[in-house]
Amino acid sequence: MGELLARAARRDPSAWAEIIRRYNGVVWARVRSFRLQDADTVDAVQMTWLRLSENCGRVQHPDRLGGWLATTATRETLRILRHTKQTATVDDLADTTLADPAAGPERTALDAETAHAVRTLVAELPPRQRALIHAMFHHGTRRYTQISRDTGIPIGSIGPTRARALRQLRRMLDQRGLGHPL
Repeated sequence: MGELLARAARRDPSAWAEIIRRYNGVVWARVRSFRLQDADTVDAVQMTWLRLSENCGRVQHPDRLGGWLATTATRETLRILRHTKQTATVDDLADTTLADPAAGPERTALDAETAHAVRTLVAELPPRQRALIHAMFHHGTRRYTQISRDTGIPIGSIGPTRARALRQLRRMLDQRGLGHPL
């Protein structure tokens, strides 16, 4: 592994391809375990590879590269989570309508009405689905373990329950003429 890292430090494309082939799954799995939003997940993975690019000549134990990458991926993910916690959460913005600076008053009014309609439809969901949607989307990014504790829904049931709730919301939006054509 030391030779492979040395070649990568010299910017050998085949060395990089081999390292990525061996460890890309490790990096993605570690980052995904934090359940970030998709864009943040991609950022954390990219930053992990960038950190290796910057430090591949200084990795002290090349035989432990998988662990180095997993640790780096964790640190990059935590950095993103710290940044996310410093920005506004959905709860902070729930009652605020942020206007697009290019949008006129008509668009702003329509956006506010749509947001109100969606909140009204969520309130019409069955209690279990309503609690899950609220826990997932009104408290920022959270782990399934925390959502499970808050809602009483087993971790393995969160995904299917969320899917059913979102399908029902889509049907309700379509029935009221609020759905977007595909």
